[in-house]
Amino acid sequence: MDKPRIPVDFNEVAGNIVLLSKGDSRTDSAGRRIVFQEGMPVSVYEENEEDGRPDNLIADGVAVLNPLAAEHPMWAHVKWCCRMDGNGIRYESDIERERG
Repeated sequence: MDKPRIPVDFNEVAGNIVLLSKGDSRTDSAGRRIVFQEGMPVSVYEENEEDGRPDNLIADGVAVLNPLAAEHPMWAHVKWCCRMDGNGIRYESDIERERG
């Protein structure tokens, strides 16, 4: 990966929001404990394979307190979400190609 990222499940997305954490912290892909604060930049990923080769799904955004609880009661137990930036969810290989 291009940088340490927090694992998420991109099946838990509503619009540009992905569920991030039930508590105030998570461990990123480098093993560091990340404590969330409103508006802090976050980078997330989900492990993925394409044609038998690793090609993670990745996104960047900011941490936000769960804005989905009222609309989606099944997600009321989640405290923090990631509001993804305009790039949305991308394949890691696409990022590598862009950098050339």
